[in-house]
Formats: sequence, C-alpha cells, structure tokens
Amino acid sequence: MSDISRAILDRAIHWRLKLNSDDHDPAQHRAFQAWLNAAPEHAEAWSRLDLIEQDISRNASPLVRAALIKDTPPANTGKIKKSLLSIALLAVLAAGWSNHQRPLSDWLADQVTASGEQLQVQLDDNSVLRLNSRTAVDIEFSADERRLVLRNGEILVETAHDKRPFIVETAQGRLQALGTRFLVRESNQTTRLIVLKSAVAAQPVEGTDRRIINAGQQVLITEQGLSQTDTAPMAADAWVHGMLVVENQRLADLVSTLAQYRSGYLSVAPEVANLRISGSFPLNNSDLALATLPPSLPVRIEQHSKWWVRVVPAPAETE
Repeated sequence: MSDISRAILDRAIHWRLKLNSDDHDPAQHRAFQAWLNAAPEHAEAWSRLDLIEQDISRNASPLVRAALIKDTPPANTGKIKKSLLSIALLAVLAAGWSNHQRPLSDWLADQVTASGEQLQVQLDDNSVLRLNSRTAVDIEFSADERRLVLRNGEILVETAHDKRPFIVETAQGRLQALGTRFLVRESNQTTRLIVLKSAVAAQPVEGTDRRIINAGQQVLITEQGLSQTDTAPMAADAWVHGMLVVENQRLADLVSTLAQYRSGYLSVAPEVANLRISGSFPLNNSDLALATLPPSLPVRIEQHSKWWVRVVPAPAETE
C-alpha cells in the first residue's frame, strides 16, 4: 500500500466533511468527482478513509464516542450532524496516520520523544543533550570517541571538555564539535546545522567537502554536499524555553511546526499557505498560538473538534 501525502489526506477529509453535511449541491458533487478522478492517490485516500471510518466506528468504546461528540463545538454540529461520530473518529485516526507516523527504528532508539515532548539528558561526559519534539537519537560512547546518531528530529548539544572527539551523525553527514553549543535537525532527507557557540566541522556522507561552521552560522547538508554557509535564524534555540520565534516565515511552515507539538490533526488551506508571518508563539499551548494568527493575517481557525483543526481563509468582508 503506497504512502498518502498529508496534503491529499487533508483534502480527502475536507471532501468527507462537505459531502456529509446538509448541503446537497450538484456542483459540489461534480467538483468532488473531478478531484477523485484527478489522480490514483486521491481514490486510494478516499478508499482508506472508508475503511478507517468503518473500523473505528465499529470498535470505538462508548466513552470515546461520548468524548468526541462532547468536544465538538455546538456551532459546527449542524454541518456535520449526519456523521459527527465517524468524522470525529476519522480525524483522530488521521492525526495518528499523518501527524505521528514514524519508522519503527525511531522507537528503538536510545532516547525518543513523542509529539509535544521535550527531554534533557546528561551524558556520561557531562555534556548536555536536549531532544525536541518527535526526535530519536542513539548514544554511542566508547574509549575513543563520543558519538550521537540522530535518526530523526532535532537536538541541542552542549559539549563538555573531554579528550575524545564529539561526533554527531545523521543520514546525510558527519559533524564534529569543536568545543561548542549547536543545533542539529534531520528531516526530509536534509540535515540543518546551526552553531550557537564556538564551531562545528561539517562533512557530507559522500564527498570530501569539509567545512568549519562558526557561531552564528548555519548550513544545510545533503548526502552529496553542503549548502552555502548562511546566517543562523533568530532565536533558533527558543524551543528549549517553550517558544517558537519566526521571521517572515511561510504560514504553512509555521503550522507544520506547531502540528508537531499537539495531538490531533492540524493543517493549513492551500489558499493561505504562502502568507508570511513573523512573531513568537508558545509551543506548550498551540491553541493560543493559533489564536494569534487571525489578528495578523486574513485567516480564521476552523475547528470541528479539538482533534481536527485547519487554518483557512477568512470570509470576505461585505460592504
């Protein structure tokens, strides 16, 4: 069974909600059929939703059913009352499918964090390792070297003095700390290194391009090479203090980051995905973070339950 992207899943859920509402607009049904026929992945996503909805509806306990119905705002019940339970349950599973799917190897790592969880670990050499949300890392210390293998996610490392070299490995490269404090993020087949203090030597898995990245700089690493060295983003380590600081960032990227810190399904409509935003947002209260968006951008927060939330265009103002 092939993987279904989050964007396709999001659209499928959108159509499921539309078609189960009280509105029976022929044009809407034609638009849905056109979307369904546009790509094999669309039909597969729709079929999966049928199976998921049937399975969860059969097996959900009365307690879960009651909780999901209770968490749906009264203002929205009219739109989805025909299949309130199935859609709410669908949203729960959708969150687990697209927002939490992780390779088995992540869960077998030495240190793992779940969505919204952070962890601080004091290593044997007195170095400090901090794991951000949804991170997996192996710790391999020996008599000859100190080595971390970052499988997925983001870490902040503060190295302690030791004669052994301190190495961080990812699927894309090898980083050697030079008495330093630095961030490493591995995702989407790319490693991002941000140096906060001193310096780090970075080298890709393939090739001989080895470069020293100094404090206040960042670089992207692929298996084939290193990007141009760039200025590190403002307050890159703010997540350690429970904050997300962004400057002129795409709304879609902001929402994607917030989604890593909450249970349930959070997405953004394509029409507003490329809006730009700057600001500080609390990571431990993503609902509050989302509530700060409408005053700054032409968007509204569409919430069918606490499990399924979308950022969508604000309705056009009428004169």
